[in-house]
Amino acid sequence: MIDKVENPVLEVHDLTVTYHRKPVLWGIDLTLPGGVLAGIIGPNGAGKSTLIKTIMNIVPAQSGYVEVFGRPVQEVLSRVSYVPQRESVDWDFPASAYDVVMMGRYGKIGLLRRPRKSDKEIVMECLRKVGLEGYHNRQISQLSGGQQQRVFLARALAQGADIYFMDEPFAGVDAATELSIIELLRSMVRQGKTIVVVHHDLHSAQKYFDWIILLNMRLIASGKTKDVFTEKLLQETYGGKLTLLTNISELLEKNQFPVREKK
Repeated sequence: MIDKVENPVLEVHDLTVTYHRKPVLWGIDLTLPGGVLAGIIGPNGAGKSTLIKTIMNIVPAQSGYVEVFGRPVQEVLSRVSYVPQRESVDWDFPASAYDVVMMGRYGKIGLLRRPRKSDKEIVMECLRKVGLEGYHNRQISQLSGGQQQRVFLARALAQGADIYFMDEPFAGVDAATELSIIELLRSMVRQGKTIVVVHHDLHSAQKYFDWIILLNMRLIASGKTKDVFTEKLLQETYGGKLTLLTNISELLEKNQFPVREKK
């Protein structure tokens, strides 16, 4: 089940990605409308992180193409923001939370120019939005995992992009912080932003996202959550890795979905 979108902000066509000649993504065709909070869902090894890294041109594609706002991503980088997994960042780098968030402004002010007063105000406002204004001078190595994750979210906000790709932004944060981040993302969507999130938790996926992309090396489904988050499509995505704990039909009707992925 693939929803075709007119005037998409993101278009992926016949995308295939290989690692050491082994396919990781195969023949992905995907379009995404603007102004949605979209979740990429699938089992471990499904290629979720690879998909957004390929969209960002971090990982090369074997075939196919990606367009963001109708152009190659490298031509619209000022409108695109990427939040990597926390584990992929060198947190021993000698920088404060303020310094990291200011990096998000470099595309606006230029690397060799001094930040303006307005840039400094934007940085502090972004730190405030993620609840870290009191930590602006703290070295990032001294922050907890959840705080580090929020610093990178603040950096993305400071960039002022139109579309955001986030690779498991809730990893390492507590439940209260996760909910506050979701509320922040929803407020950004209300302002016309588009947000694409790699997410692993089926319990919360149905509540968090208004658009869902089901992925398992190939695209299983992409569309509005109410159309995609179904027993049939989830079984097709997860196969034997999906353990049903109770009657799925009743839970779907109640907007609950207590399932777990086998380790």
